[in-house]
Amino acid sequence: MRILVTGGAGFIGSHLCERLIDEGREVLCLDNFFTGRRVNIFHLLDNPRFELIRHDVTEPILLEVDQIYNLACPASPVHYQYNPVKTVKTNVMGAINMLGLAKRVRARILQASTSEVYGDPLVHPQTEDYWGHVNPIGIRSCYDEGKRIAETLMTDYHRQNKVDIRIARIFNTYGPRMLEDDGRVVSNFIVQALRGEPLTLYGEGEQTRSFCYVDDLIEGLMRLMNTDDLHAPINLGNPGEFTIKQLAEEVIKICGSKSGLTHLPLPADDPRQRKPDISKAQTLLKWNPTIPLHEGLERTVADFKERVKTT
Repeated sequence: MRILVTGGAGFIGSHLCERLIDEGREVLCLDNFFTGRRVNIFHLLDNPRFELIRHDVTEPILLEVDQIYNLACPASPVHYQYNPVKTVKTNVMGAINMLGLAKRVRARILQASTSEVYGDPLVHPQTEDYWGHVNPIGIRSCYDEGKRIAETLMTDYHRQNKVDIRIARIFNTYGPRMLEDDGRVVSNFIVQALRGEPLTLYGEGEQTRSFCYVDDLIEGLMRLMNTDDLHAPINLGNPGEFTIKQLAEEVIKICGSKSGLTHLPLPADDPRQRKPDISKAQTLLKWNPTIPLHEGLERTVADFKERVKTT
Protein backbone atom coordinates (compact mmCIF):
# COMPACT_ATOMS: atom_id res chain seq x y z
CA MET A 1 0.00 0.00 0.00
CA ARG A 2 1.28 3.47 -0.96
CA ILE A 3 0.48 6.15 1.62
CA LEU A 4 0.86 9.94 1.44
CA VAL A 5 1.45 11.84 4.69
CA THR A 6 1.23 15.61 4.28
CA GLY A 7 3.06 17.44 7.03
CA GLY A 8 5.06 14.24 7.36
CA ALA A 9 8.21 15.91 8.70
CA GLY A 10 6.32 17.51 11.57
CA PHE A 11 5.94 16.32 15.15
CA ILE A 12 2.95 13.99 14.65
CA GLY A 13 3.61 13.36 10.96
CA SER A 14 7.13 12.02 11.52
CA HIS A 15 5.91 9.54 14.14
CA LEU A 16 3.18 8.42 11.71
CA CYS A 17 5.67 7.96 8.85
CA GLU A 18 7.91 5.93 11.14
CA ARG A 19 5.06 3.67 12.25
CA LEU A 20 3.83 3.13 8.68
CA ILE A 21 7.35 2.21 7.53
CA ASP A 22 7.66 -0.21 10.45
CA GLU A 23 4.46 -1.90 9.25
CA GLY A 24 5.84 -2.40 5.76
CA ARG A 25 4.03 0.41 3.96
CA GLU A 26 5.43 2.57 1.18
CA VAL A 27 5.36 6.17 2.45
CA LEU A 28 5.45 9.48 0.59
CA CYS A 29 6.25 12.25 3.07
CA LEU A 30 5.20 15.70 1.83
CA ASP A 31 6.27 18.83 3.72
CA ASN A 32 7.17 22.47 3.01
CA PHE A 33 9.30 22.64 6.20
CA PHE A 34 7.55 25.66 7.71
CA THR A 35 7.28 23.84 11.04
CA GLY A 36 8.42 20.38 9.94
CA ARG A 37 12.10 19.50 10.35
CA ARG A 38 14.29 17.27 8.19
CA VAL A 39 15.93 15.90 11.33
CA ASN A 40 12.58 14.36 12.33
CA ILE A 41 12.65 11.99 9.35
CA PHE A 42 16.42 11.86 8.73
CA HIS A 43 16.59 8.25 9.99
CA LEU A 44 14.03 7.23 7.33
CA LEU A 45 15.73 8.79 4.29
CA ASP A 46 17.78 5.70 3.39
CA ASN A 47 14.78 3.38 3.59
CA PRO A 48 13.76 2.27 0.06
CA ARG A 49 10.07 2.47 1.03
CA PHE A 50 10.31 6.11 2.10
CA GLU A 51 10.27 9.15 -0.18
CA LEU A 52 10.47 12.82 0.84
CA ILE A 53 8.78 15.46 -1.32
CA ARG A 54 9.25 19.17 -0.59
CA HIS A 55 5.92 20.72 -1.50
CA ASP A 56 3.26 23.09 -0.16
CA VAL A 57 -0.27 21.65 -0.01
CA THR A 58 -1.71 25.00 -1.09
CA GLU A 59 -0.43 24.03 -4.57
CA PRO A 60 -1.89 21.02 -6.45
CA ILE A 61 0.18 17.88 -6.86
CA LEU A 62 -0.33 14.68 -8.88
CA LEU A 63 0.58 11.42 -7.15
CA GLU A 64 -0.59 7.80 -7.23
CA VAL A 65 -1.48 6.73 -3.68
CA ASP A 66 -3.94 4.47 -1.85
CA GLN A 67 -4.35 6.52 1.34
CA ILE A 68 -3.78 10.15 2.33
CA TYR A 69 -3.20 11.42 5.86
CA ASN A 70 -3.67 15.20 5.60
CA LEU A 71 -1.70 16.54 8.58
CA ALA A 72 -0.24 19.64 6.91
CA CYS A 73 -0.84 22.78 9.00
CA PRO A 74 0.99 24.64 11.76
CA ALA A 75 -0.73 23.50 14.95
CA SER A 76 0.61 25.70 17.74
CA PRO A 77 -0.66 29.27 18.36
CA VAL A 78 2.83 30.75 17.92
CA HIS A 79 3.14 29.25 14.44
CA TYR A 80 -0.42 29.51 13.12
CA GLN A 81 -0.73 33.14 14.26
CA TYR A 82 2.61 34.05 12.64
CA ASN A 83 0.92 34.15 9.22
CA PRO A 84 -2.83 33.72 9.77
CA VAL A 85 -3.76 34.14 6.10
CA LYS A 86 -1.32 31.37 5.18
CA THR A 87 -2.83 29.20 7.94
CA VAL A 88 -6.31 29.61 6.44
CA LYS A 89 -4.96 28.85 2.97
CA THR A 90 -3.21 25.72 4.25
CA ASN A 91 -6.40 24.47 5.89
CA VAL A 92 -8.79 25.33 3.06
CA MET A 93 -6.78 25.11 -0.15
CA GLY A 94 -4.76 22.22 1.25
CA ALA A 95 -7.94 20.27 1.96
CA ILE A 96 -9.31 21.08 -1.51
CA ASN A 97 -6.11 19.93 -3.21
CA MET A 98 -5.85 16.72 -1.20
CA LEU A 99 -9.54 15.95 -1.69
CA GLY A 100 -9.13 16.54 -5.42
CA LEU A 101 -6.24 14.08 -5.42
CA ALA A 102 -8.22 11.54 -3.38
CA LYS A 103 -11.15 11.84 -5.78
CA ARG A 104 -8.91 11.46 -8.83
CA VAL A 105 -7.04 8.35 -7.67
CA ARG A 106 -9.85 6.91 -5.49
CA ALA A 107 -7.77 7.12 -2.32
CA ARG A 108 -9.10 7.09 1.21
CA ILE A 109 -8.28 10.38 2.96
CA LEU A 110 -8.00 11.21 6.67
CA GLN A 111 -8.22 14.85 7.74
CA ALA A 112 -6.32 15.80 10.90
CA SER A 113 -8.86 18.11 12.52
CA THR A 114 -8.61 19.42 16.05
CA SER A 115 -10.35 19.91 19.37
CA GLU A 116 -10.12 23.62 18.52
CA VAL A 117 -13.28 23.17 16.43
CA TYR A 118 -15.08 23.17 19.80
CA GLY A 119 -13.62 26.58 20.70
CA ASP A 120 -14.19 27.62 24.32
CA PRO A 121 -16.75 24.86 24.92
CA LEU A 122 -20.03 25.26 26.76
CA VAL A 123 -20.37 21.46 26.92
CA HIS A 124 -18.02 19.32 29.00
CA PRO A 125 -16.62 16.86 28.09
CA GLN A 126 -16.86 17.48 24.36
CA THR A 127 -18.73 14.94 22.23
CA GLU A 128 -18.60 14.82 18.44
CA ASP A 129 -22.18 16.07 18.09
CA TYR A 130 -21.34 19.35 19.90
CA TRP A 131 -21.14 22.18 17.33
CA GLY A 132 -18.71 24.31 19.29
CA HIS A 133 -18.41 27.84 20.66
CA VAL A 134 -15.89 29.57 18.39
CA ASN A 135 -15.02 33.23 17.85
CA PRO A 136 -14.99 33.60 14.04
CA ILE A 137 -12.88 36.81 14.08
CA GLY A 138 -10.45 36.23 16.95
CA ILE A 139 -6.69 35.69 16.86
CA ARG A 140 -7.16 31.90 16.90
CA SER A 141 -9.83 31.93 14.17
CA CYS A 142 -7.41 31.28 11.31
CA TYR A 143 -6.79 27.85 12.79
CA ASP A 144 -10.13 27.10 14.48
CA GLU A 145 -12.33 28.15 11.57
CA GLY A 146 -9.84 26.86 9.01
CA LYS A 147 -10.15 23.38 10.49
CA ARG A 148 -13.94 23.68 10.67
CA ILE A 149 -14.04 24.57 6.96
CA ALA A 150 -11.75 21.63 6.20
CA GLU A 151 -14.26 19.35 7.95
CA THR A 152 -17.03 20.92 5.84
CA LEU A 153 -15.07 20.28 2.65
CA MET A 154 -14.38 16.69 3.63
CA THR A 155 -18.03 16.03 4.35
CA ASP A 156 -19.25 17.70 1.16
CA TYR A 157 -16.75 15.84 -1.02
CA HIS A 158 -18.05 12.64 0.57
CA ARG A 159 -21.71 13.55 -0.01
CA GLN A 160 -21.25 14.92 -3.52
CA ASN A 161 -18.38 12.86 -4.93
CA LYS A 162 -18.38 9.74 -2.71
CA VAL A 163 -14.79 10.40 -1.57
CA ASP A 164 -13.91 7.95 1.22
CA ILE A 165 -13.13 10.33 4.11
CA ARG A 166 -12.08 10.07 7.76
CA ILE A 167 -12.05 13.01 10.22
CA ALA A 168 -9.95 12.85 13.40
CA ARG A 169 -10.51 15.59 15.99
CA ILE A 170 -7.15 15.55 17.73
CA PHE A 171 -6.87 16.79 21.32
CA ASN A 172 -3.64 18.00 22.96
CA THR A 173 -0.83 15.67 21.93
CA TYR A 174 2.74 15.65 23.23
CA GLY A 175 5.91 13.59 22.96
CA PRO A 176 9.42 13.47 21.50
CA ARG A 177 10.20 15.75 18.51
CA MET A 178 7.98 18.60 19.69
CA LEU A 179 9.64 21.90 18.76
CA GLU A 180 11.25 23.69 21.69
CA ASP A 181 9.82 27.05 20.58
CA ASP A 182 6.33 26.03 19.45
CA GLY A 183 4.57 27.81 22.31
CA ARG A 184 2.63 24.72 23.40
CA VAL A 185 2.22 24.29 27.10
CA VAL A 186 4.09 20.97 27.46
CA SER A 187 7.15 22.09 25.49
CA ASN A 188 7.13 25.54 27.16
CA PHE A 189 7.11 24.01 30.63
CA ILE A 190 9.80 21.42 29.89
CA VAL A 191 12.18 23.98 28.34
CA GLN A 192 11.64 26.43 31.21
CA ALA A 193 12.11 23.71 33.85
CA LEU A 194 15.30 22.36 32.24
CA ARG A 195 16.73 25.89 32.15
CA GLY A 196 15.72 26.61 35.74
CA GLU A 197 13.40 29.43 34.66
CA PRO A 198 9.98 30.11 36.21
CA LEU A 199 7.17 28.22 34.47
CA THR A 200 4.66 30.61 32.89
CA LEU A 201 1.04 30.15 33.92
CA TYR A 202 -1.70 32.18 32.25
CA GLY A 203 -4.24 33.33 34.79
CA GLU A 204 -4.14 31.12 37.87
CA GLY A 205 -3.44 27.97 35.85
CA GLU A 206 -6.85 26.52 36.68
CA GLN A 207 -7.85 25.98 33.04
CA THR A 208 -7.86 22.28 32.19
CA ARG A 209 -6.45 20.23 29.32
CA SER A 210 -6.19 16.56 28.41
CA PHE A 211 -2.82 15.30 27.19
CA CYS A 212 -2.41 12.35 24.81
CA TYR A 213 0.99 10.78 24.23
CA VAL A 214 1.91 10.72 20.54
CA ASP A 215 2.20 6.90 20.27
CA ASP A 216 -1.38 6.53 21.49
CA LEU A 217 -2.57 9.12 18.97
CA ILE A 218 -0.80 7.39 16.05
CA GLU A 219 -2.51 4.13 16.98
CA GLY A 220 -5.87 5.92 16.96
CA LEU A 221 -5.22 7.59 13.60
CA MET A 222 -4.28 4.30 11.96
CA ARG A 223 -7.27 2.47 13.40
CA LEU A 224 -9.55 5.24 12.14
CA MET A 225 -8.01 5.19 8.68
CA ASN A 226 -8.37 1.41 8.41
CA THR A 227 -11.93 1.10 9.73
CA ASP A 228 -14.52 0.94 6.96
CA ASP A 229 -17.60 3.14 6.61
CA LEU A 230 -16.71 5.66 9.31
CA HIS A 231 -17.19 9.09 7.77
CA ALA A 232 -18.26 11.19 10.78
CA PRO A 233 -15.74 13.01 13.01
CA ILE A 234 -14.09 11.00 15.79
CA ASN A 235 -12.44 12.45 18.90
CA LEU A 236 -8.92 11.18 19.55
CA GLY A 237 -7.36 12.22 22.84
CA ASN A 238 -6.71 11.17 26.40
CA PRO A 239 -9.74 11.86 28.64
CA GLY A 240 -7.53 12.32 31.71
CA GLU A 241 -8.10 15.96 32.73
CA PHE A 242 -5.46 18.09 34.45
CA THR A 243 -5.19 21.75 35.36
CA ILE A 244 -2.30 23.61 33.78
CA LYS A 245 -0.92 24.17 37.27
CA GLN A 246 -0.91 20.41 37.92
CA LEU A 247 0.96 19.89 34.65
CA ALA A 248 3.55 22.50 35.65
CA GLU A 249 4.14 20.85 39.02
CA GLU A 250 4.53 17.42 37.37
CA VAL A 251 7.05 18.75 34.84
CA ILE A 252 9.13 20.43 37.58
CA LYS A 253 9.21 17.16 39.52
CA ILE A 254 10.22 15.01 36.51
CA CYS A 255 12.91 17.49 35.43
CA GLY A 256 14.30 17.68 38.97
CA SER A 257 14.10 21.45 38.60
CA LYS A 258 14.02 24.20 41.20
CA SER A 259 11.87 26.40 38.94
CA GLY A 260 9.04 28.38 40.44
CA LEU A 261 5.82 29.62 38.82
CA THR A 262 5.03 33.00 37.31
CA HIS A 263 1.65 34.34 36.19
CA LEU A 264 0.59 36.30 33.10
CA PRO A 265 -2.89 37.43 31.90
CA LEU A 266 -4.99 34.89 30.01
CA PRO A 267 -4.62 35.19 26.19
CA ALA A 268 -7.68 36.01 24.08
CA ASP A 269 -10.11 33.13 23.40
CA ASP A 270 -8.11 30.69 25.53
CA PRO A 271 -10.45 27.74 26.32
CA ARG A 272 -11.17 27.24 30.01
CA GLN A 273 -11.82 23.50 29.74
CA ARG A 274 -10.88 20.84 27.23
CA LYS A 275 -11.61 17.14 27.63
CA PRO A 276 -12.61 14.63 24.96
CA ASP A 277 -15.48 12.20 25.16
CA ILE A 278 -13.89 9.22 23.38
CA SER A 279 -16.86 6.85 23.63
CA LYS A 280 -17.10 6.57 19.83
CA ALA A 281 -13.40 5.77 19.44
CA GLN A 282 -13.65 3.18 22.20
CA THR A 283 -16.69 1.54 20.63
CA LEU A 284 -15.95 1.84 16.90
CA LEU A 285 -12.15 1.63 16.89
CA LYS A 286 -11.61 -0.40 20.07
CA TRP A 287 -9.09 2.33 20.96
CA ASN A 288 -8.00 3.59 24.35
CA PRO A 289 -4.93 5.62 25.32
CA THR A 290 -2.54 3.44 27.32
CA ILE A 291 0.33 5.75 28.34
CA PRO A 292 -0.31 7.77 31.52
CA LEU A 293 0.80 11.40 31.74
CA HIS A 294 3.74 10.76 34.09
CA GLU A 295 5.23 8.08 31.82
CA GLY A 296 4.70 10.13 28.67
CA LEU A 297 6.28 13.21 30.25
CA GLU A 298 9.32 11.19 31.33
CA ARG A 299 9.87 10.08 27.72
CA THR A 300 9.33 13.60 26.43
CA VAL A 301 11.67 15.19 28.98
CA ALA A 302 14.39 12.68 28.05
CA ASP A 303 14.11 13.78 24.41
CA PHE A 304 14.20 17.47 25.29
CA LYS A 305 17.29 17.00 27.49
CA GLU A 306 19.22 15.92 24.40
CA ARG A 307 18.19 19.01 22.44
CA VAL A 308 17.75 21.94 24.83
CA LYS A 309 20.68 24.11 25.76
CA THR A 310 20.53 24.73 29.50
CA THR A 311 23.42 27.15 29.85
